[in-house]
Amino acid sequence: MAGDEFTELLGQLKERSGLSYGVLGKRLHTSASTLHRYVNGDAVPTDYAPVERFARVCRATPEELVELHRRWVLADAQRGQKPVVAEVAAADTAASEGESAGAVASVSVEDAVPDSSDAPVVRRRRTVVLAGAAVAAAVVAAALVVNLVAGGGGGGKQPVGAAARSADGDRGTGGAADAKGPSASPSASPSGSPSASAGPSASRSGGPGVSAGSAGGTGAVEGATAPVVAVNPYKWDSPCSQHYLFDREPEKVPPPPSEPDARGWVSALGGVAAGQQMLALTVQGTGKATVVLDDLHVRVVEKGAPLAWNDFAMGVGCGGGVETTSFGVNLDAGRPETSPRAGQRDFPYKVSESDPEVFYIFADARTYDVSWYLELEWSSGDKKGTVRVDDNGKPFRTSGNVGRPAYDYPLGDSAWGRNEYEPDVPG
Repeated sequence: MAGDEFTELLGQLKERSGLSYGVLGKRLHTSASTLHRYVNGDAVPTDYAPVERFARVCRATPEELVELHRRWVLADAQRGQKPVVAEVAAADTAASEGESAGAVASVSVEDAVPDSSDAPVVRRRRTVVLAGAAVAAAVVAAALVVNLVAGGGGGGKQPVGAAARSADGDRGTGGAADAKGPSASPSASPSGSPSASAGPSASRSGGPGVSAGSAGGTGAVEGATAPVVAVNPYKWDSPCSQHYLFDREPEKVPPPPSEPDARGWVSALGGVAAGQQMLALTVQGTGKATVVLDDLHVRVVEKGAPLAWNDFAMGVGCGGGVETTSFGVNLDAGRPETSPRAGQRDFPYKVSESDPEVFYIFADARTYDVSWYLELEWSSGDKKGTVRVDDNGKPFRTSGNVGRPAYDYPLGDSAWGRNEYEPDVPG
């Protein structure tokens, strides 16, 4: 059977890697139970992205990647003949489509397959394979994978129009544009200038909002103003990567939301990002001049013991890729700083009204409960300033979750349950 061949190769890669399900889950930001179901044949991922990430972490060869993709195409096509699995796939597809809708905002994503096993895999669109043409699709897909593996891919940026189409949402304090609709809550407060002024601007077109200018000298560049920063503190690496802590028992926590609904869901329950919080920053100039983004700093407001609450994972049986231009932050450090991830270059960057930039910040906390925000330094000619980046006027909050009771909500279930493989969040 096609599905048996697919899971057989997954199992071989897993065994050869020598890595446990727990270790693989950490590296892939996926629960161990999800990976176990994939390898055992209990579920077939509806998207190839998590499969390829799994294979790369297991050090699959280029030939094995081609063969794995061929087997996944056949197994995915076979899924349509199984009503029960099709129902699960429909739920997974809905979660993945929520993620891909937000990915449109990535203006500087590189169209490359990363060489590093820990590097994210970029995927712009979901591939739909019709069951009736599975064999032909497998041949074409295999040729595509060979090309990607052999050629490596080239860099590039999405058209600016893509960013404009995706920056759909109300603007927050300081004229920051919301790049993800209701789930994003931007707060970008420019400072460092006696003439700074800002105001909210409601817009559903994704165009530039009201900006805050800075006092300039004789060498000032005409039209240079503070950049607009749209913040989404409820961005997820993948539909099943994010965890939240709640001071509630599982029977009092409703089913997990999709990413666009995360803000309202988490806020209503009084939750806090657990272990890692991902931010999406969309930075765009508002005048004619090019603005240099000189540096990005982390400011800690408060740090204390991690919250002794229950940990809830947002999804099981799903997966996705992380876009480029990403930076990590270790909030447990004495003086947290941003550091480039997976070969990404460090600041400075340049933006303009027609050439925005998207950054992804991954803030990790294991041993502390941290309240924090970011400061973006910018300059253009003699003009310069600082934009505060926070959660709609409040600091971001990320808490360690090591040792906390771990709950997940498997596809097809009707209630939260204790993670059978890792009942407590591992250290």
